[in-house]
Amino acid sequence: MATETASPIQSYLDHYGRVASGLPGGTLPWLGSLREAGIARFRKQGFPGARVEAWRYTSLRPLEKFAFAPAPAAAGTVAIDLLPTVMPAGQPSHRLVFVDGAYRGDLSSVGTLPAGAVVTSLGEALVSQAGLLEQYLGKVGVTDSNPFQALNTAFLADGLVVHVPKGVAIAEPIEVVFVGSGSENPTMHHPRILIVVEDNAEATVVEHHVGLGAGTYFSNLVTEIVAGEGARLHHYKAQRETPQAFHMATVTADLAKDSSYDNFVLTIGGRLSRNEIKPVLNGTGVECRLSGAYMVNGVQHCDTTTVIDHAHPQCTSREVYKGVIDGNAKAVFQGKIIVRPDAQKTDGYQLNRALLLSDTAEIDSKPELEIYADDVKCSHGATAGELDDDQLFYLRARGIDLESARNLLIAAFLADAIEEVRIETVRDSFQGIVSGWLKSQRS
Repeated sequence: MATETASPIQSYLDHYGRVASGLPGGTLPWLGSLREAGIARFRKQGFPGARVEAWRYTSLRPLEKFAFAPAPAAAGTVAIDLLPTVMPAGQPSHRLVFVDGAYRGDLSSVGTLPAGAVVTSLGEALVSQAGLLEQYLGKVGVTDSNPFQALNTAFLADGLVVHVPKGVAIAEPIEVVFVGSGSENPTMHHPRILIVVEDNAEATVVEHHVGLGAGTYFSNLVTEIVAGEGARLHHYKAQRETPQAFHMATVTADLAKDSSYDNFVLTIGGRLSRNEIKPVLNGTGVECRLSGAYMVNGVQHCDTTTVIDHAHPQCTSREVYKGVIDGNAKAVFQGKIIVRPDAQKTDGYQLNRALLLSDTAEIDSKPELEIYADDVKCSHGATAGELDDDQLFYLRARGIDLESARNLLIAAFLADAIEEVRIETVRDSFQGIVSGWLKSQRS
């Protein structure tokens, strides 16, 4: 059962005090300093309220009602055949599995990698790749305005590390599965992802976030990305947490000259979820594509917040987010494009469209352009509406029942967003998730 706590901030501070000395990598002075800086920022920031503009439409009160404790060691109850994959049977792949934030080697399988490439857990990297972690970990997009990033840094223990050297391409997608097992008492885990793709290197990373059981848990994910000159990174995510779960995710990216980064988030799970994605286009000729689809029902609340920072000239960015909202669910989209004074020849595009399937469904959309240069091409748009009665009538007049007609129109509405996924196997897998969700809503 939920346990009320008069001071939710203090409960996290108390847990940190109890577990800090036993966290992995305790002999590394820089890591201890990093954690201490994280808990200090969290102590100072606390959880934001409605007066903080970035959190105006998302209340954290449901999260604050629970006294979460660090998840115990994984009990080994997850069967491999229950875990998702985007790869066809028999095709080589790389998969790492984490249960309640802890790496499970018995459920993981990393295939043959190109020379010099690293795909491993953070816990193992603290032993074998400490120099790499010291160079990059906690260095990308650190801010005093994100308490969840600070909290993750304080409890940093395990997660995924990907390092692709110059000129190297990892052909197969790197799949990382985060499983929330739930328990009688509310638990939390704070996985960390570090992806370093050096000059002219390429990789594809696919995240699956799934929940088992009926327990309440809090998954707080932070991802740091460094893309070198000419690097290409495809980064995709399917979030299918349980209806009782809380899911907070922060992605920060430093994108160098002529690099390419595309990110897609598919959200269907969680009681309260937020994806905050903040890339900095830190060189000329960068291409950045952020896109996603969200489908929520019941009392779910999902929040997508993006900030694309055009810090250099001649860069392009594209955002396409589409959502389907039913029942009493609520969705939030906050998208900002910043064009710095010297970022001439910027080309930025942003679109958010929402489909409301009930009278009580809600969308709060806040697209923004913050432009300090004069030779740019930027546009944004946001629309919300219902299913088209004429289209429904057309389909039904041709012998299609109402439920099937609705699903066809919803799938077509979402298809434009899912087409933004560039890797065919991932795109097909995500289409299957959408089809499964539609079937489950009307079954």
